[in-house]
Amino acid sequence: MAHVRADSTACEPRKRDWLRTLARMVCVAGIVCGAAFPVEAAAGEAPGSQGPSALAVSPDGQTGYVASADSRQVAWVAFPAGPVTRRIEVPAEPSGLTLSPDGARLIVTCAAPRSTVLVIDAATAQVLSSIPAGHTAMSPAIAPDGKWLYVCNRFHHDVAVIDLDAGAEVARVRAVREPVAAAVTPDGAAVFVANHLPNDRLDAYPVSAVVTVIDTRTRQATAIRLPHGSHSLRGLCVSPDGKYVYVTHLLSNFELVPTHVEFGWMNMNVLTVLDVRQRRVVNTVGLDESYTAAGNPWGVACTADGKSLCVSHAGTHEVSVLDAAAAAGRLVQMYMSADVGSLPDDSGQPTSQRHRIPLPGKGPRAVAVAGSTLYVAEYFSDTVAVVNLTAPPADGAEQIALGPPPQWSNRRRGELLFNDASICRQQWQSCASCHPDGRADALNWDLLNDGVGNPKNTKSMILAFPTPPSMAEGVRGTAGAAVRSGLTNILFAERPETESSAIDEYVRSLEPVPSPSLVDGRLSPAAQRGKTLFASERTGCSRCHPPPLYTDLKMHDVGSRDKYGWVDRFDTPALIEAWRTAPYLHNGLYLTVKELLVQGKHGLSGREEGLSEQELDDLVEFVLSL
Repeated sequence: MAHVRADSTACEPRKRDWLRTLARMVCVAGIVCGAAFPVEAAAGEAPGSQGPSALAVSPDGQTGYVASADSRQVAWVAFPAGPVTRRIEVPAEPSGLTLSPDGARLIVTCAAPRSTVLVIDAATAQVLSSIPAGHTAMSPAIAPDGKWLYVCNRFHHDVAVIDLDAGAEVARVRAVREPVAAAVTPDGAAVFVANHLPNDRLDAYPVSAVVTVIDTRTRQATAIRLPHGSHSLRGLCVSPDGKYVYVTHLLSNFELVPTHVEFGWMNMNVLTVLDVRQRRVVNTVGLDESYTAAGNPWGVACTADGKSLCVSHAGTHEVSVLDAAAAAGRLVQMYMSADVGSLPDDSGQPTSQRHRIPLPGKGPRAVAVAGSTLYVAEYFSDTVAVVNLTAPPADGAEQIALGPPPQWSNRRRGELLFNDASICRQQWQSCASCHPDGRADALNWDLLNDGVGNPKNTKSMILAFPTPPSMAEGVRGTAGAAVRSGLTNILFAERPETESSAIDEYVRSLEPVPSPSLVDGRLSPAAQRGKTLFASERTGCSRCHPPPLYTDLKMHDVGSRDKYGWVDRFDTPALIEAWRTAPYLHNGLYLTVKELLVQGKHGLSGREEGLSEQELDDLVEFVLSL
């Protein structure tokens, strides 16, 4: 479902689209008096794209459960070969699945600004309870006793602790930034949570995302920092013996000038191994080969014996199967050089330590293992790939179709291309490597299109087309020009115009997500006061950031040039979804909007001293509500 701001300044067409979507959702999903009741659909009914993105498998391995993000359905599938035996509609995008230890209950997170967690009878598909959750709930993780459920609230940056017996949330534990994946250790003592992005100023060291560790007894959280340059965490799992945690992510050499992509010069695709007891990083394993990288790792799962790790590569449409002991041991040196920006030639590596298996579909994401069979959700193909791990196929895998073959629109094809690392030279990265979900990686990059020695923060693609020019120095007149330049100078590939046009259409289609600062879709009293202040002459904010896009589309000198900079004037960014784009300023020097205003004196030079602390907080609240 497309999301827009609920602020009164949002443009009217988007409001109408939102209301139409909401009305359709209410009608189809059967939302009555605020409670969500899935509606069963015919087994063969699969209109439009499915977008499978999450998987779970019954304890006996006979039934698979597939969450389809696009159709807002959960499907019951006869494993290992199909077919789909049941489908139910859910009230919002199903963003995660898990089963109770006995397999009797299926838990589904339904992501929305006010999310829902559905507890469903796995045999009958009847809803047992519907539990409210936070903004964009995902990745439910259940304790071994079946009583406690932990849910990542991505945009509230916390983890909900839910008592399943009582059917209610009992606590929230703060994560760091956009928790997207979680797993409970086999003894139930800890929950490991992958935070999607770094939360650091970009003049600091290290800059990296962290894994939050929650003590389930005290509900206190600590953090394990990943290697410098780590971001875009996607998948996380715990080894069956509880000794290790595995997390997939990108490792960016963002401090190098990106003159090429070979040998991981820009982005490497990795798996980090954490020691559960010592709460530390053991190894970071490169998943790429010297001349054929494995772009955009996503899901990860262990085999039941703990000997193998299975990782999906959403950008190269394949899976890697790794020896778990080698990943956790000194053999890591055989996978990735300690030298930043380079990988050793892999001709001497023992091939038994890793297999790369091509998949028949596009966009593999979630993975699940049942016995010797690996199941992979192929997001763009509306299929589940089936891989026999005892005899990995040399040229593909079997598939289970979730519906008719998808008929890709140009926008959908553009979404695929945006996420497709196979169109990059040697498959090292995709557009989504620096712009996950069409947003930003929270890093600075020193691109060649505006000189060397002046790194700038990655910009979100939201509203890129209606807010020209593109890039901080306005070196690209339009977003379309930036797309074509990116394919040539970032992916180092020459692609046909039809692909560029498709990516254009996808980027145009991106809609802002409602801010977590909104209250029931509206500005809070503090944000209302901040809105008045924002528009006043006392601050002058609206002169450069006028609604509805909150940019005047002009270049301004606001005193932000640093000692290595080449220019004084920078493009005025739109403030919509500013709550999602830290760190702030063109070079990422400020972690919060308040720091930007007070320490950076951004736009308030000479006027900030006339504002009270409460007024500053109100102003910040409004900006973070856009």
